[in-house]
Amino acid sequence: MVDEPAALETEPLERRLVTVLSADVAEYSRLMAEDEEQTLRTFRAHRAVVDALISEHRGRIFNTAGDAVLAEFASAVEAVRCATEIQAALRTRNDQLAPQRQVRFRIGINLGDVMVQEGDLLGDGVNVAARLQAAAEPGGICISGSVYDQIRNKLSLSFRSLGEQSFKNIPQPIRTFSITESAETGALPSPHRWRKGVRLLKWLAVPALVAIAAGYWFYPRVPPATRNGLYAGPICYGPTRIEPARCYRAQGILDGGKLTGQWSGRLPGATVFLAGEVSDSGGADIRLHTDDADGARMADMTLAGALRNGHLYASGTIEREHRITRTVTLDWQRQ
Repeated sequence: MVDEPAALETEPLERRLVTVLSADVAEYSRLMAEDEEQTLRTFRAHRAVVDALISEHRGRIFNTAGDAVLAEFASAVEAVRCATEIQAALRTRNDQLAPQRQVRFRIGINLGDVMVQEGDLLGDGVNVAARLQAAAEPGGICISGSVYDQIRNKLSLSFRSLGEQSFKNIPQPIRTFSITESAETGALPSPHRWRKGVRLLKWLAVPALVAIAAGYWFYPRVPPATRNGLYAGPICYGPTRIEPARCYRAQGILDGGKLTGQWSGRLPGATVFLAGEVSDSGGADIRLHTDDADGARMADMTLAGALRNGHLYASGTIEREHRITRTVTLDWQRQ
């Protein structure tokens, strides 16, 4: 009698919730084709900076391939802080090079559940970070909605909502944001929400173009009427070195994709004005400014967020005299 083969023993699958940072070099093939030795020297110097900052922010590099770096962080805040510092440090180095010889990294960051295999991380949590990195501009940073939700009131950053993006081999659309500015690094390159749509126009058939020219659209240009109405809730300012965090209640009216509001500021005679847009996909861009009793501008606020199921949320920064001074978040419900 032949013995049956013994069942294979497998170790329990380890899973982990982590923040994954994915980075690689934009136009690396062109740079290498033009000057291999110089590109490699610059890349190695840049990688030394990247590796040191990842370690400084308690991250761990778990995979590298060619010009790509994958790192994990226990904290979304530390991952994003690390990314902004990387871009700031590399910008300083790149400024010493000719524009066509600059080695610029794209960075994508995602918070997700991953599988662990011999120190490597696998799964959609990693794949999404890589797709976000590919969506970022050279020298820029894109983050997922899961990361945005964790950091929006903890760091002095400005964001642009790119809406829900569909990425290759990712089953569900991903809420995507780009970081447009930070207190430490200043402005960062950022894609516009319409950029993907412009690329898609290249693939429209001639009949579709004729239909557009005739005034027909494939989706509504105006948000559903059910979104219109009064939205109200807290606006919260983050802490500064001399002032604690504070919140107050405010409201605005959404009508046909336009959000407006006005209310009295904290200081006597001050007025806060709100103006914003909510796209068909739910992405929200909101601008606020505070004027004193004489109409002089006291502060500007730029926020990015989304409207989902009657819940409007956004975050950004307060700027005074061209300096980012603190974070601001808005969390409103339809009344």
